[in-house]
Amino acid sequence: MEEYKELAEQLARAKTIAVLTGAGMSTESGIPDFRGQNGIYAQEDNVEYYLSEHYFTSHPVDFWHRFKRMFSLKMMGTFLPNKGHIFLQALEAAGKKVTILTQNIDGLHTKAGSTNVIELHGTLQTACSQKYDLSFINSQDVPGCQQKGCGEILKPDVVLFGGIVPRIDEAFAAAAESDVLLAMGTSLEVTPVNHIPFYVTSESPRTYKAIINKTATRMDHLFDLVIHHSIGDTVSQLRAYMAELW
Repeated sequence: MEEYKELAEQLARAKTIAVLTGAGMSTESGIPDFRGQNGIYAQEDNVEYYLSEHYFTSHPVDFWHRFKRMFSLKMMGTFLPNKGHIFLQALEAAGKKVTILTQNIDGLHTKAGSTNVIELHGTLQTACSQKYDLSFINSQDVPGCQQKGCGEILKPDVVLFGGIVPRIDEAFAAAAESDVLLAMGTSLEVTPVNHIPFYVTSESPRTYKAIINKTATRMDHLFDLVIHHSIGDTVSQLRAYMAELW
């Protein structure tokens, strides 16, 4: 249990914490891993083609039908934050400056109450630059602009294949400026987000780096501390140790 105690001490001392989260954070809320056994890649063909900028532009109606089915949008509002999301919100509530750099598009960090969330791949919760919410999107077969004289088909607020990651520079900066960089539930396989640990190692050697993931990653060697365990059980252990420190 020494690794839990060490991480708890680092988090207790830290003033600024950057948290990089991936699909493993969401699976504990019941959301399938995008590339996992029950994820979109296992259930659908040509995922990167149908979820691309090109396909949205050229076939927007069919895009929306596929998009809604692939992401089970009718169910998306029913998923709830888990222990990991709540733990990060508790760190913020305790006075830490917590910046969440998430690859997830489910909106659960915000639902948990975290206020500084950089959604690197966007969100399923809105469309058209947050002008329309999920309830509106689900109420329409193909969501369309409601402004007078518009009539355009809405674009979801997610980063599609072939699109850019608009806040990536902000994420790199937040990670390098943090006292602790904590990666949670990510295999660090997706670029450019997986370059963040490299960047912090190079540009901010003072930053303490830890990763919590069920399985090993190719980048474990970049971290000062590696925990191969579930997020829920790990944060329960961390809470117990931190209660003694605060």
